[in-house]
Amino acid sequence: MVGRTREWVIKQLHFAEFSSHRDVVRKAVWVGLKLSLLAYCINLGAHFLLYGLDLLPYALSSALVIATVLTPPITFILSTVAYVAVGLAIHDLGVSRAELERLSHTDMLSGLMNRRALLAAFDQCDQEKSMLVFDIDHFKAVNDTYGHLVGDEVIAKVAAMLKSIFGDRCVCARIGGEEFAIFSSRLSFAEFVTLSEIARGRIAAARFYVGDKAIAITVSGGIAKALPEQKFGETFSRADQALYTAKSGGRDRIVLSHGQPDQSQLKSDAA
Repeated sequence: MVGRTREWVIKQLHFAEFSSHRDVVRKAVWVGLKLSLLAYCINLGAHFLLYGLDLLPYALSSALVIATVLTPPITFILSTVAYVAVGLAIHDLGVSRAELERLSHTDMLSGLMNRRALLAAFDQCDQEKSMLVFDIDHFKAVNDTYGHLVGDEVIAKVAAMLKSIFGDRCVCARIGGEEFAIFSSRLSFAEFVTLSEIARGRIAAARFYVGDKAIAITVSGGIAKALPEQKFGETFSRADQALYTAKSGGRDRIVLSHGQPDQSQLKSDAA
């Protein structure tokens, strides 16, 4: 009986994850009520035992009144306050941990995933997938001419365009400097290539303003297709080689890696 009671108490005091401060208070009240009832029953049992052994120093009726008036409220207040205090601390620690986890996987300038998060997501995906590596053309010239703040703004706007175009069915990341990578296992290869070309065209058509001056930029990209068992390093290497082919071929274009469908280079006329 004692063992079961102990296990029950431990179970009631178990602190799980809390979704909000309101959730902490709600659970604290519920635990407080149950512990108050338990304490009241123990108190009554103790009084009846003492009464049966003729060890109760006062009348049983008075003892029961005192136990009823004092035990449940005191137990409820103490247990609820203690549970709320610890529960709020656990909730806030959980929120901080989740935020730190998010920040560790996020590129702060672009708001996209960082390279480490992309690598993990890619290698955890056990389906056939496509990867695009994008690079902003002549980005050093933008920084040298207009300053790094303008360069940062260009990166942020390009990232926003990529996220908008590729949507939730793709994973977008900034993997360093002016370089981005996107992969998807939820789109067919043809759909992925089409979206990549749309992104290239829209970025080329966009204008980035420094005061009254409009800046036009272009991007080059390389696309590689990966089988389920192929990892990030191998796929990225092939996509990166295709990217360099696009750069050496005149930039503002997308090149498919060797071993992909018949077309080795795509460039639409549409903006």
